[in-house]
Amino acid sequence: MTDFENMAFLKLRPSSDPRLGEQLAALLAPGETIRQQYQGIRDAIVFTDRRVIAVNTQGITGKKKDIVVLPYSRIQAYSVESAGVLDFDSEMRLWFPGLGMVTFEMVSGADLFALARLIDNALL
Repeated sequence: MTDFENMAFLKLRPSSDPRLGEQLAALLAPGETIRQQYQGIRDAIVFTDRRVIAVNTQGITGKKKDIVVLPYSRIQAYSVESAGVLDFDSEMRLWFPGLGMVTFEMVSGADLFALARLIDNALL
């Protein structure tokens, strides 16, 4: 399983690659839709209207994947850090009971406030 206590998903970029959605289609509940997706070199994060799905690609060939589902309903708190003048990365941190903090580091240009609204709509 992905060790979220010692790991951050680094340098994620917004992605519109339909293959990621196709890979995760079997996991989606009826009526659940993908709102935003981000990909790194090997890892990916998908934000649906109900949860976050983190895909950690493992092994030399990349065929082995560790998929972790993080429901919005279990989020205790979150923070958003936008990119600055000399800091080109933005971050989203999510806190889950029993799991701790999960950090997603995105390149500048990621719409973190849209993600915050998505989480707020699920929580409030």
